Amino acid sequence: MKPDSPLPYPDCWAGPEEYVESLLEFATSSAIFRTLCGGVHILDFFTSEPGLFQAIVPEEWQVFLLRTESMQLLDVLMRKDPDQLAEDERPPESLVQYIKDIRRFSLARDHVRREKPPNLTRQVAVGMKPKKVHEVSNFASYINGLADDFADISGDGITHFVDFGSGQNYLGRALASAPYNKHIVAVEGREHNIKGAKAYDMLAGLAEKEKVMRNKKLWHQRLNGKTDDQDMIKPLEIADEPAVDFRPTRDLEAVYTPEEGKGFIRYISGRLESGDLSDVVAQLEDAPSVNEQEAKICGSWLSLSTPVAIVGCCYNLMTEKLGPPTYKLPFMRPSLQPLNGRVIRESAKCDPHGFPMSERLCTYKETGVRLNITARMMACQAPQNWGAEDSDSFFSRHFYRAVLQKIFLDKGVIQKVYHDPESKPEEQTTPFNTSTNPIIIGSLRKACYKTLNTYIRGAIDKLTTHSDYREQCEVVSEKMGDMTDDEIASYEQQYRHRKRELSAIWSLMAFSAAVVESLIVTDRWLFLKQHTEMVDQCWVESVFDFKESPRNLVVVGIKKRDS
Repeated sequence: MKPDSPLPYPDCWAGPEEYVESLLEFATSSAIFRTLCGGVHILDFFTSEPGLFQAIVPEEWQVFLLRTESMQLLDVLMRKDPDQLAEDERPPESLVQYIKDIRRFSLARDHVRREKPPNLTRQVAVGMKPKKVHEVSNFASYINGLADDFADISGDGITHFVDFGSGQNYLGRALASAPYNKHIVAVEGREHNIKGAKAYDMLAGLAEKEKVMRNKKLWHQRLNGKTDDQDMIKPLEIADEPAVDFRPTRDLEAVYTPEEGKGFIRYISGRLESGDLSDVVAQLEDAPSVNEQEAKICGSWLSLSTPVAIVGCCYNLMTEKLGPPTYKLPFMRPSLQPLNGRVIRESAKCDPHGFPMSERLCTYKETGVRLNITARMMACQAPQNWGAEDSDSFFSRHFYRAVLQKIFLDKGVIQKVYHDPESKPEEQTTPFNTSTNPIIIGSLRKACYKTLNTYIRGAIDKLTTHSDYREQCEVVSEKMGDMTDDEIASYEQQYRHRKRELSAIWSLMAFSAAVVESLIVTDRWLFLKQHTEMVDQCWVESVFDFKESPRNLVVVGIKKRDS
């Protein structure tokens, strides 16, 4: 059941303690890592001179990065042995060392499948895209194997499988169906998700549509708009006949009937805001039981020895426990991130259940390990999966947005923000002491991304016509409404040769952020490990094919019996 190593670190480490201590030291002391993972924002790439590339990237790296094409650079960063490169391909020694550091501190992501998972039936796979099918089929198989291994070792069978934040309950539906036939408790905070999940359950044969009494004549008259409900229902009621149910078919409830040897699903409405499960347990205990066995199981499942398996994603939505970063390096201060409301709110939060969870990271070097939202957003990237076409596409989008920010600044739509007014005059214009007010544009029509001109025209149109931009509409119309194609062309001519700077920085950021994800996952493992009074075993391993689903590390904890 448990892999040989509790963490999938590279073979260069003698054990988990050596890996963890070295990881924390690197993550808190490497200036270039901390800059690339939290100190760079693409919006301000061209709003200062000479620019972020020259200010951030070590001078001895710059020539190599600019002469190396995007896909070739990704190969050097992630796939090729830098020591075996030809002389004209070899990076500077300091960059070679940085590449080696990122690789040795990044948890291994290769998925060694125990066995091929059973294929999902067409009915169970309804609504899933190929990525979701891969995730659900593999994780259902993994969970089933974990439960079987646990039962063999402990002697306790797993009676219920609980999915917190079940969404449309794709995973629970797969586990409740053949060949697994498990009992599922799906906990979800959004009622529309529960409603949608029940509709899928009916398609999969796990539930039946509620049967209602219909008077066919009145029903068809109602559908054709020829019936007044009250006038037609009243005489039927007087005649002691069943009332006509005029609810549309889509509003009929899903009916779940337990059968021996088959799976069963129970939905609980709730959000997991903390480790307190009392509300969920109360709903389980108060829910009307469908039979005596179901009542017994649901009332006692939490008291048994329990395995927990979690696959993390969406690190940008994580909260932080320790509050604003207090790094000595000035460019890591949260005030240097764009001053939008989201960043301000995130910087001010001190969520007791946020990152870091473990005592080890909370108290490391007294101040603890902190990440900001920029670092966490980059940890969601998967540069190993980037191809030439899609890479060029999103590099172009970032380039267009960075140039537009420069135009906003030049036209007076936004202003520069100086974060340390008391600094020396020559320091005030550096990228580490300035940023610009952001304007969150969001997505545009696909046609807008063809050229810089179509992008800027699309952005101006959205900012001056969309109801979400009432505050910006007037100033954008005044400052940029008469912008000519020749002006846009002049900006493109001025900055297009610097697109390579931006793509090189973005590639370095995404490559480096693998260590950010390793920090997050290691923190969760350490959190389980520190609770020796409750946790019997804990480990991390990959559960998906990285090419199909990059967030593929599962954190597993086994609760001690009677703890």
